[in-house]
Amino acid sequence: MAKSRERGWPPDPEPLPVPVVDNHTHLDSIAHVLPDDVPPPSVAAHLERAAAVGVDRLVQVGCDLPSARWTDALLRGDHGAGGVVASLLGAVAIHPNEAVLHGGVREVGPDGLEPDPRPHHATSLDDAIAEIARIARDNQRVRAIGETGMDLFRTGPQGERVQRESFRAHVALAKELGLALQIHDRDAHAEVLDVLSRDGAPERTVFHCYSGDAEMARSCAAQGWYLSFAGPVTFRANDELRAALREVPLGQVLVETDAPYLTPHPYRGRPNAPYVLPATVRTVAEVTGVPLAEVCTRVAATSVEVYGPW
Repeated sequence: MAKSRERGWPPDPEPLPVPVVDNHTHLDSIAHVLPDDVPPPSVAAHLERAAAVGVDRLVQVGCDLPSARWTDALLRGDHGAGGVVASLLGAVAIHPNEAVLHGGVREVGPDGLEPDPRPHHATSLDDAIAEIARIARDNQRVRAIGETGMDLFRTGPQGERVQRESFRAHVALAKELGLALQIHDRDAHAEVLDVLSRDGAPERTVFHCYSGDAEMARSCAAQGWYLSFAGPVTFRANDELRAALREVPLGQVLVETDAPYLTPHPYRGRPNAPYVLPATVRTVAEVTGVPLAEVCTRVAATSVEVYGPW
C-alpha cells in the first residue's frame, strides 16, 4: 500500500456537465493520506477541488467514535471547513467491525491476526451507540445513520452476534430520528437482508458501495431501497456488478467515492478523493446507456430525496 500511495493523487478529471453529490466519503481519512504532501491538502482544498469538477456536495461519514466526533465538529465549521460547510452533510454510526471491538470480542481473522483495539474501544457498545444518537440528535446537518451493517469477512460467530445487535440498534435509531440509513454489507448479504426483513427498514435505506449481484439488486430496488455505486463498478472484472446496476431504476441509484478507498479505474491503487467521483459517474452513464447530463441530474435529485437539502 505504501508504494502505491507514493504514486500520488489521480489527475483532475474532465468536469461533469451537471453537479452531483458524493454521498459517502471519509474526509477525516483523506486529509493526511499522503504524508509526503507538503503542505497536506486541507479539507477545504479537497472540497474546492471536487467542486471544480462538478462534485459540489458531499456526505461526510464518521463510523467510529473519534471520526463521528470529528464529523460533528466539521459540520459545525471546525477542521478548516470554514465557508464550505454549506456543501457538507453528515452520517454517523459505529462500523460493524468497530462494534465487535466495543463488544469486547477479539476473534482471530482468516489472516491469522487479532484486531488491535484502541482506547475508545473501552467504551461499551451501548454507550458508543448512545453517543452516536446524541450527535445525530444535536447536529441538524447529520442526515443519516451509517455506515452500519454487517461485515463477515474476518468475523466469527461471536463477532457476528455483536454486529447483528449493533446493526439492529442503528436501524431502530434511524427510524426513531427519521434519518436515512447507510448500510455496510461485506460478505453478509443474507444476514443484512434478514435483519431488514425482521425489523423493518427505514424509509430511506442506502446500500453503501453496493456489492451484491443482479438478483439482489432487483430485490432491493423492489423494496424502494437505494443502491450506491463506488469505484468497483469501474473495475474491468466486475461485470456482475455492472449487471446489477442495470437492474436498478436510475431514480434509486446513488454514487460515492468511499474515499480515500476504492479508487476507480484506471487509478486503482492510488488514494481516492471526492474530486475523482466523475470517473464513476461516467461509468454509470455508459453502463445504463443514459446520457451523462441526465445521469448527473437524476443522481443529484435522488441525493436530495434521500438526505434532504444541503
